[in-house]
Amino acid sequence: MAGSTPARLKVILGENNIEKLTLPNGIPESLEDLLGTIKTTFGLKDILRLQYMDQDFGNDFFNLNSTTELQNLGTIKVIHQQTNPPLISDLQSTSSLSISFESDDGASGASNDTIIVSSPESVSSRTQQWPEDFAIPQFSYDTELQLERGNTEYRVSQKMLTLSSRMLSDILKRVAEEIYRYKAYPEDAHFCTAAEALIKRHPCLKEPGSFNGCYGWKQRLKYKMANYRTQLKLQGCPELCVNSLKSKATTDTYPAKKVKKPKRSEANFYPSFPTGETLDSMEKVRLELLTEIGIRDNERVIENKMANTFAYRRHEVVNQEPSIQELKDRWPALFTQKEINTEFQRLMAVPLEGKFMAQLDMHSSQLIKVIRAKGGATRQKIANIMDTLDQTVDINHRRECVLKALTIFLGEDADGLIKEYLDCGADDVQRDLGQVTMAVFVIRKEGEGLQDPPADIGIVIEGVEVLHELTSVASACALLLDHAKHPTTNTPPYTAQRGDSVAERNKATQLRRRFRGRASSETNSVETELSPETKQQRLLSS
Repeated sequence: MAGSTPARLKVILGENNIEKLTLPNGIPESLEDLLGTIKTTFGLKDILRLQYMDQDFGNDFFNLNSTTELQNLGTIKVIHQQTNPPLISDLQSTSSLSISFESDDGASGASNDTIIVSSPESVSSRTQQWPEDFAIPQFSYDTELQLERGNTEYRVSQKMLTLSSRMLSDILKRVAEEIYRYKAYPEDAHFCTAAEALIKRHPCLKEPGSFNGCYGWKQRLKYKMANYRTQLKLQGCPELCVNSLKSKATTDTYPAKKVKKPKRSEANFYPSFPTGETLDSMEKVRLELLTEIGIRDNERVIENKMANTFAYRRHEVVNQEPSIQELKDRWPALFTQKEINTEFQRLMAVPLEGKFMAQLDMHSSQLIKVIRAKGGATRQKIANIMDTLDQTVDINHRRECVLKALTIFLGEDADGLIKEYLDCGADDVQRDLGQVTMAVFVIRKEGEGLQDPPADIGIVIEGVEVLHELTSVASACALLLDHAKHPTTNTPPYTAQRGDSVAERNKATQLRRRFRGRASSETNSVETELSPETKQQRLLSS
């Protein structure tokens, strides 16, 4: 990176489509890194060309050939270069991420213009999370024709449309297929969102006897989705076949026992292998990776092989549940800051560090208000942290203080998440870290405080050091979230859940009662200071 001073850029993605890009570590030194950041943050896949606004020439746009032309609060324009049209327009016409957030690349080392969610030949890969506004798909021509007439009559006379069995089947089938694009095992809230979107687009489908006009549609979609999964399972869909009785051990041959499905918003929990690939061919690529990591300046080859073996790696993690040490021995290329960010992007369909930092920065001011309102023993524990927060202006130090204070506010020990040591006792440090289940460790030089740069920052899981020499504590906490997705690891439940919420903007209704109870008891004292718009925003994105 060009520097540690944060920078913000105005990004013009298209007509009436402008976003703000926050770069906590400054503007990248290379144009390729900047392109990768923009693609990752805004979910772009096309071949891009950038232009920058030159104030010396009347704010005209010129082609960007070097990031040295950019400065903080500058403006860049994204130019989409035409490529060959896709063969399947429905699968390629997904718009940019529906989740609205203040975009950022953060301290991410995942600036990569070739991030691949899965192999291009894998038909089961998902490129985004569940959208905030669920889009109802296009139905068959005759169904659309009758719905158009029904909507017209509804606007005139409020008369509901009587559906034939063929129309009902077509509607349920298309909506179920659209739901499956995002989730194979949707929850009740997802069905409710889809049903509400259906009657919003086609008001003639409202149910007069329903309390919300769509309860019956929600129930029909649940049954249809179950039937649709059964059909896909019979066709050999790996994501669903993994839960068939034939795939389970003899001691677990019960339909509801050890169901393997996404539990933490994974978009690509169990993807299918790329077309033409088998277990043997994937194992061969894995063995090649062990050789490739010993070759200098070989990052691009490693990235491509890691992308092609993503499905194989996920099958191994889900089926065998290896320990961190076993995973590190088999996939050493995975344990780098850049590759962890890329793997998280493939798994979750959202950027890791960039999203985490952007959301943390966005909500820090409100979090600090809530935390400061806490009294009793908690206030005494966070007093030193708040003093350091008031004295420092470094963005990384401020993020670290907020995360530590938030951990204590949630009733957990901050030392359990972030362990600090002096560099004078290396043997004692290694011995202590060997007993740790999961934590971020910070090694400081003797006599230096929080505002001084530490000697080392890393992550330890199951007593194994998986990363070190990270850029900041906040970056380490973000990377720890990726390892928290591992099925064999354990992390403090409320800290992990709050971290997931910061990174993925989970709704307030999805947070557990413990956090909601703690937050609600403290926010009353600062509620009067907030505008109605701010209250609503905080409630939706806590």
